Parts: sequence; structure tokens; C-alpha cells
Amino acid sequence: MAKSGFIAIIGRPSVGKSTLLNKMCGEKVAIVSSVPQTTRNAIRGIVNREEGQLVFVDTPGRHTSEKKMNKKLMDVSERALMESDLVLYLLDASRAPGAEEEEIAALLKPLAKKTVIAINKVDMPNIDTNIIIGFINNWFGENDSLKNIHLISANTGHGVEELLNALFEMAPEGDALYDADYYTDQETGFRISEIIREQAINRLRQELPHSLYVDIADMEFREEGSKLWVRAFIIVERESQKGMVVGKGGEMIKAIRLAALKDLKRIFDWKIDLDLRVKTGKDWRHNDYTLKRIIDR
Repeated sequence: MAKSGFIAIIGRPSVGKSTLLNKMCGEKVAIVSSVPQTTRNAIRGIVNREEGQLVFVDTPGRHTSEKKMNKKLMDVSERALMESDLVLYLLDASRAPGAEEEEIAALLKPLAKKTVIAINKVDMPNIDTNIIIGFINNWFGENDSLKNIHLISANTGHGVEELLNALFEMAPEGDALYDADYYTDQETGFRISEIIREQAINRLRQELPHSLYVDIADMEFREEGSKLWVRAFIIVERESQKGMVVGKGGEMIKAIRLAALKDLKRIFDWKIDLDLRVKTGKDWRHNDYTLKRIIDR
């Protein structure tokens, strides 16, 4: 009988969850940035093999904060945990465990029987994985499901195949949930908005990484379906931030647009015509309606 199941990926911000998801799926499913908490949604990536199908759910990095947006992101993470068949707990070999890691371990301890642990970034210089392994043993003890701790590099792919084998072995039996040619179930508009956001935050991370989101205002197929015309807005919180996104002589928004189009060309079969603009959504991170619209989609 084939294997089939949902697997929630959980870990601290910048631990490499999105990079690992992309590596396992063999395609760009989730955007990647050095900016913490880049992931704002439960992003699904699908791995199809002879053994069956695994659906990974990349969750926002767990970060302790009382801010409204962070609480919303933590709700997304916890909902994915409860709804998944398995949990992939990802730790960072280059960072010593702290209070946030303890909060995650405490959350996962009752779910230990369905949790697989991987320590990422073992390819970095001067790494001592014994510190992380000691932390894991202290929290989870001798639980059978955690005897094999996987040492991986999401960046190079080291150990990823062995990790996938372990997850398929633990996954429940069942029929595939998606067709075999699917590697994600994200809608076109969402994927386009995420690619634009990735290019924007990677260029503006010092100025306003969490103060922007992307809204797809219009999409329309043209030229008998061979071209997708898209009008998108980069939304910032304050009027003074618009100039940072536009840049001198429009150079910044032009660079964001061209880089996004380059990525979109690799993802979609159609030609993309992107009309990219900037506008203000005053204090959007404190607006319940806006947060629900961009995080719960």
C-alpha cells in the first residue's frame, strides 16, 4: 500500500525550512530570504515517489512576540501541527538553543511519536552538533521515533534523501491527495505575489522587511492565453516608505520587477507582463482584516 500524509515543518526563524522544502520538492515552492519570518502562510510542497506522496507544510518561524502579526503567524503554525500526520522539527546547527527553542520543544514534546528531527546547516564551518543533540535528548529522552537524528544541509542536499526515506517510512498508508505532476497547490496569484515580495524584501531588508506585502489587483490572460497580464501593488505602511521602494529615478522598483519576472519565467509556461506599483496601506500590520486576508489565504 502506498504512503500518503501531511508533514508540518516547524522551527525557529531563519532555520532553513523554506530552503529544505524547495530542496525536497526539487522546485521553488517557498520564497527564501535571510530576513526572519519571511514565511507568512502555510506553504504546501508535494513530494511524489514510488513509495507514495508526502505533502509538506512550511510554517512561519516560531518567534516569541506579543505583536498582533506574530500571534497570527503562530496560529498558522500551531494549526498546521495539529492537522498534520507527522512533524518535521528543524534545528540550526550554527545557533545554540535558547528560550525560543525551548518553547518549540515544549510544544512538540506531546507530539514526539509523530515527530522527526533534523539538524540543518551541518556544512557550515566550526559546527558542534553535540550541543544540539544534547538539547534534543534532554527534552525528548529515549523516545523511539527520535532515535535517529538526521544531520542535513538543506543548501547542499546532504542527508536530505535519508531524511525523506525516514519520513516515508513513518507516513501512514493512503492514496495520493494530488496528481503526480503537482509539486505545490498554491494558486497562481499567490505564487506571483510571493515572488515579488521575495525580491522586494531581499533588496529592502535593512529598511522595511516586515512593513510590506504584495497585493495582486488584476490578472488577465491575453494573446489567446499565451500571456498573463498582472497588475500588482507593493503595499507599505507609511507614505515616507514609498520612496524607498521606488528608488532614485524608479531604479529600485524596476530592479524588483525585473528580478521577479526572471523567477516567474522559470516557474510558469506563459509569458508574464507585470505592471508593478507602490501604495500605502496605513498601519496594515495592526489591521485584523488585512492580516486575515494575507495570512489565512
